[in-house]
Amino acid sequence: MPANKTIEIRSLTIGYSGQKEAKVVAGNIRADMNDGELTCLLGANGIGKSTLLRTLSAFQPKLSGEIRILGKEIETYTDRQLSRIISVVLTDRPDIRNMTVEELIGLGRSPYTGFWGGLRKEDKKIVADAIALIKIENLAHRMVQTLSDGERQKVMIAKALVQETPVIFLDEPTAFLDFPSKVEIMQLLHQLSRETGKTIFLSTHDLELALQIADKLWIMDKEHGVTVGTPEDLSLNGSLGHAFARKGISFDMETGLFRVDNRLTKEIKLIGEGRKYAMVRKALQRNGIKANPDIQSDAYIEVNDHAPDCHYILHTPQGGVTGTASIEALLDAVKRESALICV
Repeated sequence: MPANKTIEIRSLTIGYSGQKEAKVVAGNIRADMNDGELTCLLGANGIGKSTLLRTLSAFQPKLSGEIRILGKEIETYTDRQLSRIISVVLTDRPDIRNMTVEELIGLGRSPYTGFWGGLRKEDKKIVADAIALIKIENLAHRMVQTLSDGERQKVMIAKALVQETPVIFLDEPTAFLDFPSKVEIMQLLHQLSRETGKTIFLSTHDLELALQIADKLWIMDKEHGVTVGTPEDLSLNGSLGHAFARKGISFDMETGLFRVDNRLTKEIKLIGEGRKYAMVRKALQRNGIKANPDIQSDAYIEVNDHAPDCHYILHTPQGGVTGTASIEALLDAVKRESALICV
């Protein structure tokens, strides 16, 4: 079933009004967001990602253009109406004390109960359902100040869920997390977009994760404004490489990810396949040696997945053979025979 558009943006210009003239951050933005999709906003520091997110959240006015949510221009909604359409999870870590996780999540029901309104039976069920969906039942009765950053972020996502909005915006939701927690949060958001049918839009600096998890990317840069597409389309048309490649960094079309360009001063024939082959090739490149099956060199390396003790075999021109069980040992052998490797 085709996705439905929840947000339509046409000829949007964002920035800040001034007494004499406006400061334009980005202009002529045209994009859509669909239900059931996770969209990631990417761009360099200071490019205007936070300004765009605040504008889409109605925290600051647009300079010109249209932002239509569920078919209506954003400015026609009252604050109360918007609170039932858009929920926002910010980067800031609020200093919340003397409140349980369950109580904090319950505050997400305030658009329906009023800030001081008590939770009715149906509100408590919505809170319980969100806790179960995020799988944080073990945190429900913990005090908020005792949570780790990753746990707190899950709680804030649950709070956004109980707001029961079709759209969720998140500003750098993985900013303070270690790598496993970053992956967990991104996977959780992708799963929620599928299971709930919500439109989930987030800004992030975690480029590699966004390339692997996002349904759509919005790339902000000074030259093109905002470029929109799937990670795969943006890889193939060069938009990703153009926006993020720097000296020493290039976009690998085969993997769809960025890699560090090591200066390759030597080369050697490398024979094999599978994961061990890929890891040997990576290790050699890190050490300045280009390696693949097409290279013509007197010495060569063979990767053998089936040998019990010698997975990596260095063959020298004199017929010498050095077998190793680890890539570290192979690199040591290659360094000893470095004069035999083609320059």
